[in-house]
Amino acid sequence: MSKDTSGERGTSSGGGASPNLEWRFNQTLRNVQGLLKGRSIPGKVLLSRNSEPLSQGTSPGASPQYFNRSFSENDQDEDEPNDSSFEGEGWVLVQKQTRTGKLRNSKSTTSMGDAKVFNNTSPENSTSFSIDAQRPVAGARATDSARVTKITQELSRPSVILEKLRELSWSGIPPYMRPNIWRLLLGYAPPNSDRREAVLSRKRLEYVECVSQYYDIPDTERTDEEINMLRQIAVDCPRTVPDVAFFQHALVQKSLERILYTWAIRHPASGYVQGINDLVTPFLIVFLSEHLEGGMENWSVSDLSPQILSNIEADCYWCLSKFLDGMQDHYTFAQPGIQRLVFRLKELVRRIDEPVSKHIEDQGLEFLQFAFRWFNCLMIREIPFHLVTRLWDTYLAEGDSLPEFLVYISASFLLTWSDKLQKLDFQEMVMFLQHLPTKNWSHHELEMVLSRAYMWHTMFNSSPSHLAG
Repeated sequence: MSKDTSGERGTSSGGGASPNLEWRFNQTLRNVQGLLKGRSIPGKVLLSRNSEPLSQGTSPGASPQYFNRSFSENDQDEDEPNDSSFEGEGWVLVQKQTRTGKLRNSKSTTSMGDAKVFNNTSPENSTSFSIDAQRPVAGARATDSARVTKITQELSRPSVILEKLRELSWSGIPPYMRPNIWRLLLGYAPPNSDRREAVLSRKRLEYVECVSQYYDIPDTERTDEEINMLRQIAVDCPRTVPDVAFFQHALVQKSLERILYTWAIRHPASGYVQGINDLVTPFLIVFLSEHLEGGMENWSVSDLSPQILSNIEADCYWCLSKFLDGMQDHYTFAQPGIQRLVFRLKELVRRIDEPVSKHIEDQGLEFLQFAFRWFNCLMIREIPFHLVTRLWDTYLAEGDSLPEFLVYISASFLLTWSDKLQKLDFQEMVMFLQHLPTKNWSHHELEMVLSRAYMWHTMFNSSPSHLAG
């Protein structure tokens, strides 16, 4: 993925954290402590300041970009009353949910209903999901009026500062803003607003020409390898997110097939690899949401004009291409990029939670047996589909740093069940990890995974020797 570097991140001098970063780190710990109070979480070293440095020359502020990205200047102390959402964009104490699903043309903040984190939603608040059950609001922070204002201001610039947009997007993007922001974060749409429409029109036309050149041809003009690849794609498309009926629509299946085949032909180093089909789905949902209202269960792509469908398909193709540019070796022969991430995950888990690491090793379970799919499909198959776009807000905000951050997300995800895993034998662990109990997850659980990943990345990533110890 291409990543803009025009913005400046926070810096520290003299090898130590600046007073501002020091304050932000303490604030982070207070908020996480409040959120996790009474909960059993692996890696408890993260819940209190350790008087010993992680390694020589490393300070808690060693990753200042994450502090800048994850906190606003209006962070409240945990002792202060908070009847709205916690403005610090790393964790939430109170979640707000929109009452309406009609976000497509909305330019203002919708009315809210409060729901305490980790508590069951009250009956009066349960109606907040009635209109858009398949596409709930992307966490409290995404609908917080102050954040929406900041994002709106950034998007209104003649030329968007991408680094600032990344900081604002990391913690979640309001659904009605997501299509435009994703195009910008991926470098598909240019930051300069004057050029944006012309560039998108040109790229959409270019995609149509590619489809005509590579896909809309008889098999007699294809090589045997290309014919086999197209057949494999045709087999995999119906298997894509099988529990979401929308993806079984014939027009959707055909769009997936064209996107995947065209991408594979234009990227011969990898070609088509099973799992890439999953990676198209978030883009498809997000770009369709610009034109279809309500939940996915009520969508009908037949209602859209051929031109709109063509534009959506082109946007999906180019965004997939931009997204995979930063992780090409994940899908080349033997997928060395994924194997490298699996190795790093094993080392990170060993450092964070030695008991569960030792138990997995003692039982003879290899991380490759369960984590390969996580990295190959970027967790899409592991969480409810309605949470995927929120997770991908963070993915796209990470830019070129995504592969390394995926290791921390995966560690946080795995160690959600640390206590459970230590009670299972080999066969039980294999079955458990293949069918993780995430069916009823909400944004609360996903935010916990991202929160721990953020903390561990801040603590460990700038000290590789600490992981090797």
